[in-house]
Amino acid sequence: MEIQTLATQDKSLLSIAEKVVNGERLSLQDGLALYESSDLLTIGQLADMVNQRKNGDNVYFIQNLYINPTNVCEAHCKFCGFRRDLGEDGAYTMNKEELLHYVESRIHPGIREFHIVGGHNQHQPFEYYVDTVRTLKQAYPHVTIKAYTGAEIEFFSRISGLSFREVIQELMKAGLESLTGGGAEILTEEYRLKMSPEKASTDDWLAVHRTAHELGLRTHSTMLYGSIETYEERLTHMIRIRELQDITNGYLVFIPLAVQPKKATAGIKRRTSAIDDLKTIAISRLMVDNVPHIKAYFINIGTQLTQVSLRMGASDVHGTLIEERISHSAGALTQQALTVDELVWLIKGAGKRALERDTFYNVVKEY
Repeated sequence: MEIQTLATQDKSLLSIAEKVVNGERLSLQDGLALYESSDLLTIGQLADMVNQRKNGDNVYFIQNLYINPTNVCEAHCKFCGFRRDLGEDGAYTMNKEELLHYVESRIHPGIREFHIVGGHNQHQPFEYYVDTVRTLKQAYPHVTIKAYTGAEIEFFSRISGLSFREVIQELMKAGLESLTGGGAEILTEEYRLKMSPEKASTDDWLAVHRTAHELGLRTHSTMLYGSIETYEERLTHMIRIRELQDITNGYLVFIPLAVQPKKATAGIKRRTSAIDDLKTIAISRLMVDNVPHIKAYFINIGTQLTQVSLRMGASDVHGTLIEERISHSAGALTQQALTVDELVWLIKGAGKRALERDTFYNVVKEY
């Protein structure tokens, strides 16, 4: 794409476009200019160009099953509607039999990944979390175990007295094959002290993932946007992911997550806007230039915006999920799951190639 072909009236985007065309890295100030611009189509065009270089017309999805073994949690994050205190109405902690029954009643032969996250339940020992992985891996050895957030690993370290490395090694012995991207929220201490003060610090979260990468795991990374953070904090978050990726090359995907209001009845002003959602996906593609994929998470932004995002930098539409609980325990109004046919319809409707993948982006089937 020649810079001259950009039909933008926003002259601040021209120097950024020149960098993008030449494959140069964008700065935090460039990111701010992108967020402050109202020219969404040009921003999306630039992000699409970067994504085309990396992935062509390929868009990926996986057949996966979400598992939340417990919702009891010591933390009181301001954005969470999922957590409960021990004994509170709705609180639960699955034992081995309940865990296996949950999976047995939902699994089908196409499932390739268990995505496991839950509360920081301080009433259970570290071995409970290890046993969760071991139980599932023994029962379903062919299914990849992608389990726990960086914040959960930090929590396990505290309750066990083990280092991050030792915690991850114990989980790997039980069958862990990848870490989820959650618990990152916004990677600045100003944000975390206000929104999630009882959870892992910025440095802790990054250290967990760095350690996982050093141990040979490929992991995911998220960003929970749309509450009190500034644009500068979002961009700082992206740059911190980018800087670690420069060192380890361990991230497979970056996932912008739109924060959900506490109740489904919340009005539209309590939700992120379509413009912000699409702009954040596009800017993520432009800023996080060394992570292969940007994921559009239909659970948070809906199926229509997910489809549009495939022309604005996204190359992954996540998966079938079967039953998503965390966003829907807050105010998510979207589907809790999609079928393979629906995901393929979304992807092909955007003029893209629909590729079913495994956890590590190896292609399983083209539709």
